[in-house]
Amino acid sequence: MPPLERLPACLMINGDTLLIAHLGYPTKPFKAPLIYNPYFDSIGVNAVVMPMGSLPEDYPALVREIFKLTNIRGALVTMPHKVTTVGLMDEVTTTARIAGACNAILKRDDGTLLGDLFDGEGFVRGVRRKGRTLAGASALVVGSGGVGSAIAASLAAAGAARLGLFDVSAASADALAARLREHYPALAVTTGSKDPAGYDIVVNASPLGMKDDDPVPMDVARIASSTFVGEVVMTREYTPFLAAARERGCTTQVGVDMLFEQIPAYLEFFGLPTTTPDVLRSVAKVAYQP
Repeated sequence: MPPLERLPACLMINGDTLLIAHLGYPTKPFKAPLIYNPYFDSIGVNAVVMPMGSLPEDYPALVREIFKLTNIRGALVTMPHKVTTVGLMDEVTTTARIAGACNAILKRDDGTLLGDLFDGEGFVRGVRRKGRTLAGASALVVGSGGVGSAIAASLAAAGAARLGLFDVSAASADALAARLREHYPALAVTTGSKDPAGYDIVVNASPLGMKDDDPVPMDVARIASSTFVGEVVMTREYTPFLAAARERGCTTQVGVDMLFEQIPAYLEFFGLPTTTPDVLRSVAKVAYQP
């Protein structure tokens, strides 16, 4: 991998710019470019994260074509393409295989594509940064799509003792449970209930909360004040669900926390200079909707 050119701050995109695609649909909620690009600018790295919208029916062909570009290093992948991405890679990591999803693609020196998944690592790093112990903990994850699967896989890897999984598609939750049991036979995994009572950690890993009229993903009145409550929705800082949990006295983690925590891992994956979440927050241009 050739050394990355460093330019003065306030760089402009030019013929030497390294491209990282941000693939998903719709692109309006994307927050990552508002963090990566100010960071690259602040340290003089000639790279850019570029939002690229792709409908699901166009996505497989787009991935094949976009990685023929000679100046592309990789891609961030978000909804609704994380699951599809797994089957398009030459190789995927163990975490991505368990979760059945990828949110990162690396174009290696030989042109092959490696898929990995950092949503779960970002969530786990955030929980630990806030002082919670994951070894032996119990957690409920509502939503078994790409991000929910990632969080469940990373919680298992971090030593959680018991996981509850719920999804509107029972088959999705059951399939994730089977993959977790295969790799973590000592882990107690249950499906079919979203009752948060009795869990140390509960997570909304579903899209509920993105729209004003969305119902809350679980019964907040059943959440104990000692429970750690996490959210993955990033369109607003405090969804109604997370605000209600905070009112109950719960320690909470907003969706963007997960994003800031996983970016250092992404940077290392892409072979770019890494940093800390605090540095990223100091340069980010993230804003929430009213």
